[in-house]
Amino acid sequence: EVADFADIAELGQVTRARVSQIVNLLNLAPDIQEAILFMPPVAGDREAISERDIRAIAGEPDWKRQREVWSQLTRLRAGGETR
Repeated sequence: EVADFADIAELGQVTRARVSQIVNLLNLAPDIQEAILFMPPVAGDREAISERDIRAIAGEPDWKRQREVWSQLTRLRAGGETR
């Protein structure tokens, strides 16, 4: 049992900020969470969609808006464009 994010961070050997970032991913619409879980592995150094991109979407409270931004982002990345 853990008392707080600090305990989780210590167990996972990460910062409390990283634990907060991970927990905030629970704010994503369920279909976006599923899409992320089933994204294919990427060869090379750079992911098609970055963790920072996903965090920005998770910060949007409206699931409809999240889906719009996710759709735009995945279309852009599928076309080979980068930030």
